[in-house]
Amino acid sequence: MKLVEIATARSGDKGDNCNVALFVRTPELYELIKREVTAERVKAHFTGIVKGEVERYEVPNVLALNFVLRNALGGGGTRSLALDSLGKTMGAALLRMEIPDA
Repeated sequence: MKLVEIATARSGDKGDNCNVALFVRTPELYELIKREVTAERVKAHFTGIVKGEVERYEVPNVLALNFVLRNALGGGGTRSLALDSLGKTMGAALLRMEIPDA
């Protein structure tokens, strides 16, 4: 299944780094994304885009995972030659990631 079927995302940017948070509605879905959506899998999902490290933070009180994607925006909004290098697009891109069904 794709993450968009069970999660919502919020993302933003600061310079060349991007922040993406995934939110789910139930503790069971939170356990699923904790198990399946690792920093390594997120890095692989963004192969060719995220050049640096991916860090994952668990936020259980709001059933969320927060990812910091380093060196991910081609230098940032003011330096990149990409048409839309802002972090707001990365949340939608992560929701296309596929994980095994529960």
